[in-house]
Amino acid sequence: MTCCLSRWIAAAVLWIAFTPAVRAETLAATVEQWGLLGSWAVDCAASPDRDKGSLLTYEIRKDGRVMYRRDFGEAKDENEVVSAAVDAEELLNVMVYFPSLHQTREFGLLLTKDGSLRAIYNRSERGVYTIRDGKYVATGAPTPPQQRCD
Repeated sequence: MTCCLSRWIAAAVLWIAFTPAVRAETLAATVEQWGLLGSWAVDCAASPDRDKGSLLTYEIRKDGRVMYRRDFGEAKDENEVVSAAVDAEELLNVMVYFPSLHQTREFGLLLTKDGSLRAIYNRSERGVYTIRDGKYVATGAPTPPQQRCD
């Protein structure tokens, strides 16, 4: 009995020790296999501008972290993707930590058959939506498709 308990404890310690490395690798593999990596914009030819469209970039760093960069022209930031998972409808559910906002946001992205990307939802950690069911909550307008820019 003690032998089995010792083996279970050893296995649990090893699992805990290696879980962060595996998770990071899985996160990077998930966004890469799904097709998220690269830069995206509504209009790749337009200069980034907060009112006319931003350039959004997803990349994997050498240390394995997945980063999300936003370029609004006059303002830019860089934030870490903390999780990503694909659901049964092929929606990529992404969680990003925004240090400047002191919050984590979750958003769902859909890669359409023509290769464009659409935001289906975007919500705060408190469950407040800015995008729901593919539409902006404030206006009811559908989210525009984004094209890969690189």
